[in-house]
Amino acid sequence: MPIGYLSLVLHAHLPFVRHPEQPSFLEEDWLFEAMTECYIPLISVLRRIAEDGVPCRLTLSISPTLAEMLDDALLQTRYRRYLEGRLELADQEAQRTRHDLALHPLAHMYQQRFGSARQLFDQCGANLLRAFRELQDEGLLEIITCPATHPFLPFVSRPEARYAQLAIARETGEHHFGKSPRGLWLAECGYEPSLEPLIRKSGFAYLVLDAHGLLFGTPRPPGGIFAPVKTPEGLVAFGRDLESSRQVWSSRGGYPGDPDYREFYRDLGYDGRYESLRPYLHADGARRNLGIKYHRITGPGDLGQRALYHRGRALAKAEEHARHFVLSRQGQIASLRQTLGQPPVVVSPYDAELFGHWSFEGPLFLDQVIRKTASNPSHFKLAALSEIFEEYPNPICQQPAASSWGEQGYQQVWLNERTQWLYRHQHQAERSMVELATQFPEAEGVLLRALNQAARELLLAQSSDWPFLISRQTAVPYAMRRFRSHIQRVRQLCEQISTGAIEEPWLQSLEAHDSVFPRIDYRLFCGRNEAT
Repeated sequence: MPIGYLSLVLHAHLPFVRHPEQPSFLEEDWLFEAMTECYIPLISVLRRIAEDGVPCRLTLSISPTLAEMLDDALLQTRYRRYLEGRLELADQEAQRTRHDLALHPLAHMYQQRFGSARQLFDQCGANLLRAFRELQDEGLLEIITCPATHPFLPFVSRPEARYAQLAIARETGEHHFGKSPRGLWLAECGYEPSLEPLIRKSGFAYLVLDAHGLLFGTPRPPGGIFAPVKTPEGLVAFGRDLESSRQVWSSRGGYPGDPDYREFYRDLGYDGRYESLRPYLHADGARRNLGIKYHRITGPGDLGQRALYHRGRALAKAEEHARHFVLSRQGQIASLRQTLGQPPVVVSPYDAELFGHWSFEGPLFLDQVIRKTASNPSHFKLAALSEIFEEYPNPICQQPAASSWGEQGYQQVWLNERTQWLYRHQHQAERSMVELATQFPEAEGVLLRALNQAARELLLAQSSDWPFLISRQTAVPYAMRRFRSHIQRVRQLCEQISTGAIEEPWLQSLEAHDSVFPRIDYRLFCGRNEAT
């Protein structure tokens, strides 16, 4: 066995945002920005790693809603249009800054980035899932999943509804990536012991918990968070390492706050001449981020005081931070090995969007961490979670504690004075769905379609993104509108199913609009599927 293990876990997720009723939609840009700034750069990094023959094993959680969006023809068409617009704007900026020795190299950088993104997108046949699957099949990635629409699963009231989220997640992973995911990323790391029989029944073998899920479990684990545990249901649970998480994630005490890194919040969409930007804004004409950012963090203070970004200095700093990260893990693992007397496991999970979207230099940092780790394999092994699952001997038996990776470690991000009203409506919809699925176990025709669509609408209402956005006071009107619309559709569908008066034209419009999980089977909500 190696001296120790480091497992980098990237969690890629976005809520299902697809609005065919309008020619363009502001919130669809969430997906397009993540594709351009995070997912495509990640694929590029891993392809170069593979070409150079550098050993690499990462764990990547791709949420089912994100997978469904990346596979959607409408969104693929709209993304190509988005890229063409960004390329046109970058060309315009390169022309405008041609005599500015400081700005022109930055404008040219964006020309190259958008051009490279379009080239990779076309190479993938407009579907990034193909590239991720290739990286999985080549052995660089282990792709795992999370509950279907990323709900805070402890707040789903019925076991049948919890099971449906898990079973759909597993089926979606099998469909898109050709194999059953062994690992489960619980959305928001939201865990409670009652979930375990359902997770096990759904076919998952291991999961990731926040640190205090293991530290406050029974009995206290002698290895702390640096050794996996086996739960009463036979699942293997890994704990999140706090030190490595803080270094990469925190803008205050970690790398992302470095003054040489690109400033996220200052964007050409607010700095540029309105007349030249208007063709690239949405129909309302409001200024917004356009993805071209010319400034660096610089330091605290007003955004207007930011200095210009210097790409070379930023890349050098990213390499320095990668070196520091690897050396820190070497010291941490060596010390833990001496203390524990066995190979420690350091699990470092992050939102994938941190690498490239929130932290522009993130993909290079990740590239350098992989290469520097591979250059000295005697210190620790960079491993996917399934490798550790297979190699780690005899994990202790423990009942982990209820936990999440939200603020203060528990549930207040998703349940507070701003969000508590959501759950009485969600729980009523869950009861109605279970009752109807049990009442009509062998539906056909229009009734089958209506029950399947009611299941889709319920799943979409359960997303943890809506209470999160409301709690954070970000895109609140959109989050509230989405939750209310899905709940109302569940109610109307259930009423029509109960009375036998299904409005087929309206049902057809819902199927076209909320088209997620086309292979869904409402029978997952039947009581007979509940784990015992």
